[in-house]
Amino acid sequence: MLALNYKTYGDSKNPDLIILHGFLGSADNWHTLAKQFSEYFYVWTIDQRNHGRSPHAYEFNYDILVDDLYEFMDYHKIEEAILLGHSMGGKVVMQFAMYYPNLVSKLIVADMAPYAYNHHHQIVLEALQNIQLNNYTKREEIDEALKKYIQEWDTRQFIMKSLFYENEKYQWRFYLESLLDNYEQILKPVNGKIFEKPTCFIKGENSKYIIEERWSEIKSLFPNAELKVIHGAGHWVHAEKPKEFYIAVIEFVNK
Repeated sequence: MLALNYKTYGDSKNPDLIILHGFLGSADNWHTLAKQFSEYFYVWTIDQRNHGRSPHAYEFNYDILVDDLYEFMDYHKIEEAILLGHSMGGKVVMQFAMYYPNLVSKLIVADMAPYAYNHHHQIVLEALQNIQLNNYTKREEIDEALKKYIQEWDTRQFIMKSLFYENEKYQWRFYLESLLDNYEQILKPVNGKIFEKPTCFIKGENSKYIIEERWSEIKSLFPNAELKVIHGAGHWVHAEKPKEFYIAVIEFVNK
C-alpha cells in the first residue's frame, strides 16, 4: 500500500467527501473549495500516486489508481463516501464506482467522460520533457522556458504549482518518467458494471471533454446521471468558476 498524502477539512462526524485531482495536478488545487465544502462534509483531498507529495511508483493506470483509493478508504475506515474527481481523477472515481458501488453514495465528475480520448497533452508533455530544470536558478526563468511551448498563462501557472526547490535545485513533484511512459493509460475508457446511484457530470461550457452528442453513451453506464454546464468555464471548471461549481455540487448532493 502506498501512503498517499492527504489533507482533511471539517468535522469528522459529517458525511465523507473525497476529492481527486487531475493529471499533473495535486490536492492543493482543491484547497479553497475543500474549505467551503467542509461546512457540510468531512473533506479528504488526496494526492494520487506520482503527483503532489504522494510516493512515486512506476506502474500507473486506472486499475492501480482505483486500488490506491480502495486501500486508502479501507485504511481510514471510510465505509461510504461521496466521490468527486476532476479530469483524470474523474475517470478514477468513475472506475471506482463501477468496481465498488457499495462504497460510493453519490458520484460527481468534473469535466470528464468515461470514453477514450485522443492525445491532448502533447505540447505540455513535450515542454516538460525538454526543459532541464538543472539549468535554471529562478522560477521566472522556468516560466519563460515553458512559455516557448505553452502560451496560455493559466496552464503554465497550473504546471508551476508542482515546482519546488530542494537540495539546491528545482524539481517537479510529479513523477515525470512514469507519466510520460504510461500516458496512453490515461487516455483509456473506464469499464465495469453499470453504476446505478446518483451521478452528476459538471461540464465547462467551453471544454470539449464532455460532448453532449455522446451523452447517451454516458447514460448507458451511469443511468441515474445528470449534466450541469457551467457557462464561461473551460476544462478547469472548478478553478475558473469556483462559486458556480460549488453551487452545482451542493445542489446535486442536497437533492
